[in-house]
Amino acid sequence: MLTDTKLRSLKAKAKIYRAADTNGLCIEVRPTGAKLWRYRYRYNGKASMVPLGQYPAVSLADARIERDRMRAMLAGGANPTTVARVERAARVEQTENTFGAIAAELLEKRVREGLSAGTAKREKRMIEKDLAGIAALPITVITAPVLLGELRKLERRGVVETAHRARGHAGLVFRYAIATGRASYNPAPDLAGALEQPQKQHFASVTEPARIGDLLRALYGYQGTPVVMAALKLAPLVFVRPGELRQARWADIDFGGAEWRYTTSKTGTPHIVPLSTQAWEILRELHPLTGRGEYVFPGIRSPRRPMSENTITAALRYLGFDGDTMTGHGFRAMARTVLDEVLGFRPDFIEHQLAHAVRDPNGRAYNRTAHLSERRKMMQGWADYLDGLRAGGNVVSIKSKKA
Repeated sequence: MLTDTKLRSLKAKAKIYRAADTNGLCIEVRPTGAKLWRYRYRYNGKASMVPLGQYPAVSLADARIERDRMRAMLAGGANPTTVARVERAARVEQTENTFGAIAAELLEKRVREGLSAGTAKREKRMIEKDLAGIAALPITVITAPVLLGELRKLERRGVVETAHRARGHAGLVFRYAIATGRASYNPAPDLAGALEQPQKQHFASVTEPARIGDLLRALYGYQGTPVVMAALKLAPLVFVRPGELRQARWADIDFGGAEWRYTTSKTGTPHIVPLSTQAWEILRELHPLTGRGEYVFPGIRSPRRPMSENTITAALRYLGFDGDTMTGHGFRAMARTVLDEVLGFRPDFIEHQLAHAVRDPNGRAYNRTAHLSERRKMMQGWADYLDGLRAGGNVVSIKSKKA
């Protein structure tokens, strides 16, 4: 039987040797001086041995407890070596499949697919700082209460909007983990309504017809690269989210059908933008310049990436529109206001075209093709209206022709 005194006295030799304890437990001494616990046993008549850890990290008492656990397994008909291998694999899997590790893997994938450096930096910071408390946890043990506890820390710091963004990004990580077979449950949607609601901040926008005319004339007078000039002209015509505009791909543009089909960045749902003749012409003129690449509006430094997220904002500032007057997101507010209050189109048509969550009377989400014919007419009417404002004409309401 071994004792701590005897274990400490065991010296390394030229070859591996073992010293026995009791009931199959022994210590293996290697030429390097390392001392490893082993449990020797017979299963189905065949001699076998399973490692139990290294001395002194695993003490004599702990080694005996682990040996007794293995003996109980053996008495129950299980092979301790097989059980140990499964447990070891599970530990490795948990270490590799932490929330933070999967989030980093997803971020790397999205960067390869064209995610901007600025967005990548923000998402990395979100994982490493805002969600740091769950980053080291195996993703399979993170439940809705665990995630909520982490988000509550952000609420207590007073950054409610960050808490909501962190919930959304956590949901993205969980969806990726489910898709890659490393999780089966996404707790983020269960927390909808559990967080404080942030105070709504409206994006600065120009909504008065006369001032819209001034804005459009300034946009069309901008002297810059053809890519930025085209983006400025197209932004008010399609009024999509700024990130969706700058990341537009030629593969999603259907010139024959006069449509732009893509998946929205905010909701992840398919969306269709009918192209007015004016929008169609802008894209057709740009195609010879950038059509051989992936992006409609490629970046200056690399055509393999979309243009910078600050490009439109910088152009607006150059033209004299400060952040309190107009933003890249403001084209959406401009369209929503004027299409409803001036041109008199149905609010649900407008909401569909803004890619907002619109539901039918039974609570079901409408699909992307809902009211497409009417939306197509609306988009052409909107483009014609903007042309009139830019020309300085006396453009009147069409509420009498309400769709």
